[in-house]
Amino acid sequence: MGIKQQWIALYTVARRELVRMFRIASQVFLPPVITTLLYFLIFGRVVGDRLGIVNSVPYATFIAPGLIMMSVIINSYANVSTSLFSVRFQKNIEEMLVSPMHDSVLLWGFIIGGIVRGIGVALLVFIVAAFFITFHYDHIFLSLLVIVAVSAVFSLAGFINGMLARNFDEVALIPTFVLTPLTYLGGVFYAVSMLPQMWQQVSYFNPIFYMVSALRYAMLDDAEVSIYLSMSVTLALLIIFLGLSMWLLRRGTGLRD
Repeated sequence: MGIKQQWIALYTVARRELVRMFRIASQVFLPPVITTLLYFLIFGRVVGDRLGIVNSVPYATFIAPGLIMMSVIINSYANVSTSLFSVRFQKNIEEMLVSPMHDSVLLWGFIIGGIVRGIGVALLVFIVAAFFITFHYDHIFLSLLVIVAVSAVFSLAGFINGMLARNFDEVALIPTFVLTPLTYLGGVFYAVSMLPQMWQQVSYFNPIFYMVSALRYAMLDDAEVSIYLSMSVTLALLIIFLGLSMWLLRRGTGLRD
């Protein structure tokens, strides 16, 4: 199978993912908008008026990058994990496996769908946030880079979950018991400097903290850790998950059972 055919295969898999996503657009894009609106009304207005300034910016402004990042993480992960498990459950994956497409083409076809969903949700949450606060636009390309990188990381994590899950309950297990706690403990609603010393040290082992910090720097020009450290952690996770996904894919783990 030549390079041109591999590109056609990639386009086909990615197009399938996008068609599937936009077919249920109201389920994909409406919940993050409503959730963000509620967060700003409750935390931004009620709690924000009491807290005032956090890290030299109003509290509502401070939480905005974290809310965007939270939506990106959850949606990019969910898009790939549910889609891959669905084609496994329906046995459609067998048609892809017997085709001459390269394993990396199959992988990136799913990942592109997760990245597009992550970017789309980030844009919608950003629009909602813009009604409440004012952003800096000095690092707009860095903001996009951070969002794309994080979407890729958690799309790959979703791919791994989609391969290893044995039922739909296990697909929902990681978002419920891992991603949600890590996200809430990743500095979305508070500055780590506000925590006791012990919990500050614990927060530094949470990779989502660095992702939130990176986007906060890009959007507000304010961060609790170096942007270079934040991007290094994100890139390291990207490489690890990419390698693990390819290894599992080549072994056929969960796909040829």
